[in-house]
Amino acid sequence: MDSIVHDTMPALGGADLIAWQEAPGGGAFTSQILMMAAIFAIFYFLLIRPQQKEAKLQTELLGSLQKGDMVVTASGLHGTVFEVRDAEVILEIADRVRITVDKPAIKRKVGPEPVVAKGS
Repeated sequence: MDSIVHDTMPALGGADLIAWQEAPGGGAFTSQILMMAAIFAIFYFLLIRPQQKEAKLQTELLGSLQKGDMVVTASGLHGTVFEVRDAEVILEIADRVRITVDKPAIKRKVGPEPVVAKGS
């Protein structure tokens, strides 16, 4: 029985045997790193990048606010910009009814008339 085992096993020394046993583990480590990189890439393109684009657009919107712009706040309040300050915006929500809101509360500008797609 010993002759069968010795015939099928490669003739390796002590150091060679250790290297021979560790070789399969190296491929698993590489595949784990590749898998982690793929997961990070998916998170970047599906979560991080769109949020960065949205934050950039929001910053541009807040920087471009001026008197007379019609806007909508995060809570859905519609109004016209009466005055722009450093951190606040004064909105006129009705004739001579003005409120103060924080700038980050402004979510979008709206036009005086709804935009209709061509061909409709």
